[in-house]
Amino acid sequence: MTKADLVSRISDKTGIERQDVQATVEAFMESVRDSLEQGNNVYLRGFGSFVIKRRAKKTGRDILKNKTIEIPAHNIPSFKPAKSFMENVKSKVAAK
Repeated sequence: MTKADLVSRISDKTGIERQDVQATVEAFMESVRDSLEQGNNVYLRGFGSFVIKRRAKKTGRDILKNKTIEIPAHNIPSFKPAKSFMENVKSKVAAK
């Protein structure tokens, strides 16, 4: 499903204009992005959490130059689904 599909589905279910739904979805994504950039996690009860994970420094390889490189510690965004959400996906996808 793409963002356009999501906007269409929400618009069809709610009867709200597609442009308004598009603006709302964009504002939601921007709010989540801004919050994570500021170092704050976003918790959506029953859906999941957008959290910042810290990756430790590690050693990697540049296979083109056959050289060892050091990858510095860094933060990455991550999504952790809620337990009920995860269980629903497991049961419904397994049934297909």
